[in-house]
Amino acid sequence: MPKVRKRKVPVTRTSTNTSATKSPEATAAIIRRFHVLIKRRAQLIAQRPGRQQATLVSGNQKGKRRAIDTNAAELEQIDKEIEELGGLDEYQRMSTIGQGQDRGGGSERVLILWLQELGYGPNRPPGRMAGVTRLKLLEVGALKPDNYRSCQDWINATPMDLHSRHPEILEQDFLLMDQDLNRAQWDVISLSLVINFVPDAKERGKMLRIARNMLRPDGLLFLVLPLPCVANSRYLTFEHMQAIMSTLGFAQIKERWRHGGKMAYWLYQKTDVNENVSMTLGKKAVLRQGGSRNNFSILL
Repeated sequence: MPKVRKRKVPVTRTSTNTSATKSPEATAAIIRRFHVLIKRRAQLIAQRPGRQQATLVSGNQKGKRRAIDTNAAELEQIDKEIEELGGLDEYQRMSTIGQGQDRGGGSERVLILWLQELGYGPNRPPGRMAGVTRLKLLEVGALKPDNYRSCQDWINATPMDLHSRHPEILEQDFLLMDQDLNRAQWDVISLSLVINFVPDAKERGKMLRIARNMLRPDGLLFLVLPLPCVANSRYLTFEHMQAIMSTLGFAQIKERWRHGGKMAYWLYQKTDVNENVSMTLGKKAVLRQGGSRNNFSILL
């Protein structure tokens, strides 16, 4: 009998029963690959109507078919690799592992510390958020429902994610939330590792605008990004980031990052919109040269 050849398993494949003890390096590598794939997938989907329209205007039907075929083929390949990695459930599971206490915990610990340093908490002094018994916090991109459970006597947290993996996490697209219903309704909004997951630079700016609209006067925005998004981007520097946030109407009150680190944390307070910033923030401009730079940007 001819020898039966076993089908090779892709080297990127991750078993759905992967142990939570997977090394931090392996966890981070899988999460990064998911980010790349999902970002590229969103870009391809967004480009398809534009490609079709452009070719229809030119009348080049062959070019139209070629663009659509190439687009569809790449989408199919991306979907296949995402499936081989375990799908969205595996991405969320690995992200949850990355937030475990054995990996340093989640970013909520930084926010809780900063809030306490600002005088919020169960023993806050008179006048601090007068009339508010518990801070109303919207946690966008929540992977776990209980990140703020230890502070539930002074924080009323609403965890939310685009794809909820727990019944206590609201499944909702932040960009599609009812703006009239949520206008000035939140004391704190957390966008921890959320902006960098949005594939379009203008949609990132839109997300920040929406967050400001939803915050109460003097409300707080907690923003977390991978440090290279700002420290190694062609189109974004710390100064440029400050100009963007000031233009939107945010005043920075806390910042944490270190050279050689992985994450950058900021806490902003809602303030008046700055109409006097001279920097052009609606289009990309190269701010750093170098072939090793990334293309992360935020456009208004």
